[in-house]
Amino acid sequence: MKTVVIGGCGHIGSYLVPKLVNAGHNVICISRGKSKPYKEDTAWKEVKQIFMDREKETGGEFEKKIAILNADIVIDLINFRVEQTKCMTDALKGTNLSHYIYCSSIWAHGKTTTMPVIEDQPKFPLDEYGIQKAKSEDFLHTLYRKEGFPETVIMPGQISGPGWVIMNPTANHDYWIFDKIRHGEEIALPNFGMETLHHVHADDVAQVFINAINHRKGALGESFHAVGAESITLLGYAQILYRWFGHEEKIKLLPWEEWCNYTKDKDFINRTYYHIIRSGYYSIEKGKRLLEYNPRHTLSETVIESVVYMVEHKWFEKKK
Repeated sequence: MKTVVIGGCGHIGSYLVPKLVNAGHNVICISRGKSKPYKEDTAWKEVKQIFMDREKETGGEFEKKIAILNADIVIDLINFRVEQTKCMTDALKGTNLSHYIYCSSIWAHGKTTTMPVIEDQPKFPLDEYGIQKAKSEDFLHTLYRKEGFPETVIMPGQISGPGWVIMNPTANHDYWIFDKIRHGEEIALPNFGMETLHHVHADDVAQVFINAINHRKGALGESFHAVGAESITLLGYAQILYRWFGHEEKIKLLPWEEWCNYTKDKDFINRTYYHIIRSGYYSIEKGKRLLEYNPRHTLSETVIESVVYMVEHKWFEKKK
């Protein structure tokens, strides 16, 4: 089975592509050629690499080149605008396509209303990224209902794993927070530390994509969360790491405005705001029922593996 993975060298693709190869797929990886997979695997020797830049090949040229590959499965990991989705589906009509799998995000939900959040409840996205993801999801499901276009939508949470900066207990990407905890120093959390994050190991995200392929009949026309079994509060997250490094917790809770003044960095403040305003717990029951999805990594295992990687690779010895 010929399978094209668009954006195959990123967080998800680094785990997904080897799984596809090992499952017997003839894999074509589409990337800009600017980065290597985060995880080494001999399976990459069997992958055909094609370098293309979606942002530069405009006017439908990128999508036409994907269509010419005439794949059975197209996994689209780096599609950020509904116009790209429309262009891609138009191009793929009339090819050998049996399954188009679109990578969305839990950000498409926006503010949480009821918990656990299920895939099909009304969505209220808060920013352009989430708005475009939600529009693409709606477009694809409508296309499935009207024309039978074979699509599935996967919605990852905070994708984590060794080799990149994961979401920290203050809900942003300041990885020096981990260094403070490692040394038993004090950190500050916004509000009461009760807002939540929903991490997921990239390996488990890849599992959802694989299971959607293997359970195609149940996956068509559906959306699935790709998250871990549990979400966690900012406070609970910080406590896990203090315990791991053998320290008593030193956590200061600050009202939002005081925390912003304490943090100072506008980018970190903005990232924190858009993560904690969502604060969801996302259900995986549909994935369990229709795809036999079962996360292999607990939340604590996932974040600890990521932070240990940073320590072992001397991230904190670099000048801040």
